[in-house]
Amino acid sequence: MTRRTISPPLAAVLLAVALFLLSGFLPNGFGGNLDVATAQAINIVRLSVFLGIIAAGQTLVIISGGEGIDLSTGAVVTLTAILTYTIVNGSNEQVLPALLAVLVVGGLIGLINGAGVAFLAISPLVMTLGMAGVVSGLILVITQGNVSGAVAPIMTQLIARPVLAGIPGAILIWAVFAALMWLLLERTAFGKHLFAIGTNRTTARLSGIHVTGMIIGAYAISGMLAGLGGFLVVGNTGVVHIRIGDPFLFPSIAAVAVGGTLLTGGKGSYFGTMAGALVLTLITSLLTTMQMQESVRRMVLGATLLAMIAIYGRQRGFRQ
Repeated sequence: MTRRTISPPLAAVLLAVALFLLSGFLPNGFGGNLDVATAQAINIVRLSVFLGIIAAGQTLVIISGGEGIDLSTGAVVTLTAILTYTIVNGSNEQVLPALLAVLVVGGLIGLINGAGVAFLAISPLVMTLGMAGVVSGLILVITQGNVSGAVAPIMTQLIARPVLAGIPGAILIWAVFAALMWLLLERTAFGKHLFAIGTNRTTARLSGIHVTGMIIGAYAISGMLAGLGGFLVVGNTGVVHIRIGDPFLFPSIAAVAVGGTLLTGGKGSYFGTMAGALVLTLITSLLTTMQMQESVRRMVLGATLLAMIAIYGRQRGFRQ
């Protein structure tokens, strides 16, 4: 008897669609109004953009295997959001220098993470957790708890507001970003080598792949993408505080797992992570609409993560 399985990214997409339809029956839901449903769908996707981009780096690190994980993501998002806010200071001319600065800073932090993991054989969990502490302390030293600056008008216009056929710029940026991530993972030597070292590092090394360089590269790109996430987050909110990146840490890992990327590495996709970001954003939106407490939201998100991983693990068992 043939057992039918469903791919994890498709399962996450179907779950997202089901959750969205469910939200229509809530007291403040869209009901049968198609225009309201369209507006709510666009808003959910817009809110998913920032988690989706921050989770992209987490996807690369997890695919690289070796128990890879980046726990410094939240702190890097906070630091780069503060840097963006301070450097831009309300000037359109300072937007590109600020973007370049946050990519460099995020990349350097990721580079140190990767070097610690690759050269010093420090566990990724310990290395990135320690780095999160260092970056958080640095933020307190630099800001003393107060951040001054402002976002530029062009950032608000391009990120937070509709720019084409009523679609916010953030969604268009995410679409382009997703295409680039697909190219990176599926059509470049870097992507093929990343999957190879995630599957078996010894075999990959014997095949001529520079495993150390790949590990460092994965963490460096993760840091850069967290920096890009910080830039976009502050462009969307228009304000910043010293905890702005914290809410993204757990969901950035959960989105990768819900999207079907193996936490042991070697298998996964960015489209799965995008679907995972949509699912988590929808659940958060539903619970907020139902006026659930923060503690309940955390429990539901954690339970969803465990349920999806259990389902995927059972399907892998069937395939094997």
